[in-house]
Amino acid sequence: MLKNKRCKDIYICGQPPSLPKGLQSMYFSQEQLFWFTIILLTLFGVSLLIQLYFTIWIHGSLLKKNKSEDLVSLPHVSIIIAARNEASNLTKNLETILTQDYPNFEVVVINHQSIDDSKYLLHAYKQRFPNLKVIELERNHHQKVGKKLPLSVGIKGAKYEHLMFTDADCLPTSNQWLKNMAGAFTQKSEIVIGYGPYIKTKGILNSIIRFDTTWIAMNYLGSALRGNPYMGVGRNMGYTKTVYNRVGGFKSHYAVLSGDDDLFIQSAAKKKNYSVSIDPETFCYSEAKETWEDWITQKQRHYSASKHYKVFKKWMLGIYPMSLLLLLVSFVTLIFNGQYRWWCVGAFAFVFVLKWIVQSMIFKKLHEKKFVPFLPFMEIGYFMLLPYLFYRTERNRKG
Repeated sequence: MLKNKRCKDIYICGQPPSLPKGLQSMYFSQEQLFWFTIILLTLFGVSLLIQLYFTIWIHGSLLKKNKSEDLVSLPHVSIIIAARNEASNLTKNLETILTQDYPNFEVVVINHQSIDDSKYLLHAYKQRFPNLKVIELERNHHQKVGKKLPLSVGIKGAKYEHLMFTDADCLPTSNQWLKNMAGAFTQKSEIVIGYGPYIKTKGILNSIIRFDTTWIAMNYLGSALRGNPYMGVGRNMGYTKTVYNRVGGFKSHYAVLSGDDDLFIQSAAKKKNYSVSIDPETFCYSEAKETWEDWITQKQRHYSASKHYKVFKKWMLGIYPMSLLLLLVSFVTLIFNGQYRWWCVGAFAFVFVLKWIVQSMIFKKLHEKKFVPFLPFMEIGYFMLLPYLFYRTERNRKG
């Protein structure tokens, strides 16, 4: 024990019963403990409000019914697909796209420097389907492998003003995909942002990829519905030639490996010139990567574009996981404080349950109800995994 004189300034003598045992051997003055508690309460309160803002305002927007605008007629549409060595996927998926229940459309496939049987396969399809147009880009060491060149060529060669984009490895839910996606074009909407989930298979990697995709969609679709669009997915989106030419196509970010979807949306989408389509018949499914290395390589390509986001977009994307981390740390610390313990437990439980309910409804709407029983815990685990993914992608990029 310390002398009485010393006990006037230090809580070690006459220790409050609410102080955790782990702190009893530490020296804190009354003032230090006061400000430490204030800081923790501030972090807890601010983090709580940020989580509520995203849950209710951003994510909750997906639970509202979209306002539909009447169309005079469905527009003529050009579906554009950039394909490189995709003979196998074209065999499985192209016919579903070519036989969409839609009055006037063409499918433009850009065969980009393929060395498989894509050329012969596309030629055979062209004999059967007059609405198929094939553009061959022969092998050239001076051409980049990315999608922006073939997409630019495809847009230039497209016959119609309204363009829809998907990938060779994507399969629309039904033959109503094009009608529902193109039906979102209106006099005001020059851009249509859709959703591209992954096919469910066995394995933990597939579950992580599907959770990652659904969680990202919950954010970019919700943000778009609240007037802050920052991305779409190139495997299921559309826009007009007019808006493409207005922003100079991919010119401002042509040197970036990816970005034909998210960076383009950021440059072209304004507050009132786009629409969001999350009708289940507009979903366009892809096969997920089967190895960790392939998935990390894919994430690396996606992250290469995020570096070019504006500061506000980066801040909006980073503040949610950061606030969740601060909320957890401050909560665990404050439950040892008898004065604020039950207030913090009640507030934390309210946000925890509210997030579980809202996110469950959204995941069900996006056809990923398997994750519902574990959502809050998977979210925490997911954000613990993200730093590792960033580290791996940075190491691979520098290596």
